[in-house]
Amino acid sequence: MTDSAPLALDIEGLAKSFDRPVVKDLHLRVKAGEFYALLGPNGAGKTTILRMVAGLLQPEAGAISVFGIDTRKDPLGAKSIIAWVSDEPMVYDRLTPYEYLEFVAGLWGIDPARAQAHATELIGWLGLAPHAHQRCGGFSKGMLQKVALAGALVHDPRLIILDEPLTGLDAGSARQVKQVLLDKVKQGVTVIMTTHILEVAERMAERIGVINHGRLVAEGTLAELRARIGRETTLEEIFLDLVAEEEMAGGPAATAVDAAA
Repeated sequence: MTDSAPLALDIEGLAKSFDRPVVKDLHLRVKAGEFYALLGPNGAGKTTILRMVAGLLQPEAGAISVFGIDTRKDPLGAKSIIAWVSDEPMVYDRLTPYEYLEFVAGLWGIDPARAQAHATELIGWLGLAPHAHQRCGGFSKGMLQKVALAGALVHDPRLIILDEPLTGLDAGSARQVKQVLLDKVKQGVTVIMTTHILEVAERMAERIGVINHGRLVAEGTLAELRARIGRETTLEEIFLDLVAEEEMAGGPAATAVDAAA
């Protein structure tokens, strides 16, 4: 990714409420080919934001653009280049991984020969080959998460959105998923991920955004966030300090935004 990279995601003035405001006048930009981690306390609005980007929720105000496609004006066009992976994998129990990928590929209208070749590649990539013809109903959560990820990637999305994808995974499964995501970024795909495992964000993300009370309170590279705090420390300490500062101020802290964003 370079400073001149086009925008994969451009959010302007996004807002959403349920019984209370959850997302408030959010402005966020993510560059093409970037690995971006979105962090925040429970209830901060992270999942709501990502669900609106993925087209699973409608915003009350604001605009979302994915690679220049307005998600309200052309929702199908936006969805065709997005992958969504939640923390609770939803896979048909009676299908095998191969059958599930063929089913998803069919929904996208992918040529069967190409779909089969891609399914084989994804299954090998994620270490699912020994279980490719077993029904998913007997799989562990980690196995199901890998099948769900494979299904999300079968149409070659340009933007991958993941909500806590490593929750409940064993070390081996988590390592495979992380490697696949890093390989995708090397290929120019954009990845946006929420995680409570801050060490993962610290090691993998090029830029990090901190959300609290539905607002972006800080953003930047790890080095920029350390400069914002004023000391060399871990992302965990940075995160806790930023959230505490915002709470004490009663509103969003000054944003440490990358100037090129």
